Amino acid sequence: MQQIMEQAQKMQEQLMSAQQELADAEVTGSASGGLVTATVSGSGELKGLVIDPKAVDPEDTETLADLVVAAVRDANRAAQELQAQKMGPLTGGLGGGLGDLGLPGM
Repeated sequence: MQQIMEQAQKMQEQLMSAQQELADAEVTGSASGGLVTATVSGSGELKGLVIDPKAVDPEDTETLADLVVAAVRDANRAAQELQAQKMGPLTGGLGGGLGDLGLPGM
């Protein structure tokens, strides 16, 4: 039982470390060949948005809005991939290894 508890504690530490790495990481997404670029944290928080002046047409703000949405979606997709890469092995290990201990959701 002690070995299982040590293993669980180690996995928890690894999970917390991976979560911190995600919070510190930044990924970008873009739309229309880079006219709009969004930067999000690895956990999905929007950190920045860069709009090339060429993308700004006062007569067509709908297209600009669509480009912003597309860039943010692209960045969030990249963040989700990073989350899966960092957390997948850890959360998979929790689900399989501790499930036998009667700890639902872990």
